[in-house]
Amino acid sequence: MDVGTIFDSSMQVKGPKRRFRERAFLEICFVAVSLLTLPASAAGPATITFSLDFPNSSPEHYSISVQSDGRAHYESTGKISPDSDDRDNYATDFTFSDSARTQIFDLAAQAHYFSGKVDSGNKKLAFTGAKRLTYSDGERNTSAGFNYSSNPTVQQLTTLFQKVAATLEYGRRLTYFHRYQKLALDDELKRMEDEAKSGQLTELEAVKPVLEEIYDDGSVINVVRARARRIMEMEAPTAAQK
Repeated sequence: MDVGTIFDSSMQVKGPKRRFRERAFLEICFVAVSLLTLPASAAGPATITFSLDFPNSSPEHYSISVQSDGRAHYESTGKISPDSDDRDNYATDFTFSDSARTQIFDLAAQAHYFSGKVDSGNKKLAFTGAKRLTYSDGERNTSAGFNYSSNPTVQQLTTLFQKVAATLEYGRRLTYFHRYQKLALDDELKRMEDEAKSGQLTELEAVKPVLEEIYDDGSVINVVRARARRIMEMEAPTAAQK
């Protein structure tokens, strides 16, 4: 029975029942039209994920997922440091800077959302970890794995995500050392400061909370607290500026 027939039938009902049928029919039509006209964004933000699996490295696995609104999630598994047997599973949420978020999604578009071949196919290259880029939104869900890509756009994305991961791994280790091995904080912060100055780290804002905790902790020696403060105040170049 089509809509017109339903409506005609409802008109044949007398009195209150007729008015009830008319109102119910109009409400159904309103809901149907509302669902059809919902904006595409209601399906949820687009998400880009970069992951790397590299056995016997530190970390052995990590992934970074960033939404089109900048909200991001990072998780990793591996040893606390290459010379330690202590292992740790780590996860944290953070927000990308607007410049980095814009760059990531612009590069993904230039790379056709990873829908084609990404790996260079050169079997002679050294293995540097199984990498994967994934894009998903309300219309597409595409993914590509690679060891090395000769695509400059994919190279830029890979470098960007690896620098962010390096920053977040400092956050992971500093969190652990602050809790269990405070004497290790000095050497760790020295390395972090040097790498931040040389441009090997980016999105330092993501680890600001742990740096603030170290700076505010009166039981930590002053030289370590001062170094944590300097890193917090550094204006490290964002990924989009490199």
